Amino acid sequence: MSMSGVVDLSAVKAAGEAKQKAEEARARSAEGGGGDPVSLVIDVDEAGFEEQVLQRSAEVPVVIDFWAEWCEPCKQLSPVLERLTREYGGRVLLAKIDADSNQMLMQQFGVQGIPAVFAVVAGQALPLFQGAAPEAQIRQTLDQLIQVSEERFGITGLQGVEAEEGAEEAPQAPEEPENPALAAAQQALDTGDLNGAVQAYKNVLSDDPGSTEARVGLAMAELLGRVQGLDAQQVRKEAADDPADVEAQLRAADLDMAGGHVEDAFGRLVETVKKSAGESRETARLRLLELFEVIGAEDPRVVTARSALARVLF
Repeated sequence: MSMSGVVDLSAVKAAGEAKQKAEEARARSAEGGGGDPVSLVIDVDEAGFEEQVLQRSAEVPVVIDFWAEWCEPCKQLSPVLERLTREYGGRVLLAKIDADSNQMLMQQFGVQGIPAVFAVVAGQALPLFQGAAPEAQIRQTLDQLIQVSEERFGITGLQGVEAEEGAEEAPQAPEEPENPALAAAQQALDTGDLNGAVQAYKNVLSDDPGSTEARVGLAMAELLGRVQGLDAQQVRKEAADDPADVEAQLRAADLDMAGGHVEDAFGRLVETVKKSAGESRETARLRLLELFEVIGAEDPRVVTARSALARVLF
């Protein structure tokens, strides 16, 4: 899924200058000869972000892996990213960022949940994907990143770096055929056709009720549709003036979620469930479950909110 809230890097140079920098970097590499071995997987923090990511992105696409020690999906995804990075032999660089220790970078990139994977090319940030992804999808994403980097910015990666010995022999998961219906739904969501996206995701789920990607996409499309055209100031005023107005709380929670204030949205709806009864209570509960789908069951904020919901229900 496409992710919003990408860091604003408006000070970065345009594509033409990026190509020039890439050529200069290759020239320096050629003059320097072999030199020390290049670290293709690096740990990056806020202090070193400009030098290790922004500056280096002029010569090689930098993939960013936001992770944390407590994140189980991260433990599945990170080793795959590291292995593929070494296998690609300098065509990409992997920057690992500990989400717990680098909250400012998390906010700048608008990260809503981890693992979250971005790329920086010629100083420009691009969202790649969120959550653990199959290896075939990751390979396809990296191939597209490398192609765009070369064609648009003239960035061909680090020179003189060979693929890690034995990396090519690693077994590759067979690439799953693309689901045309799911691709059409994603295309509709990306282009802002929210009604079309909702219907397309529903069509996918009618054929494959277990499709996690379709459930997440449907929840996101419906959320964006609900907040479209809302007057944020008016919505928040109505919610503050009448805490017992369940519909007002629902609208405010949607705005919180769409704006990235995930914990505020969850907390508002848990409190609404607690204070309401009957049909209104069930409406608030179901909306909360819908918002859980947007974030994903593994996110610790969802786990915490589920526990809070259980306490007020039982």
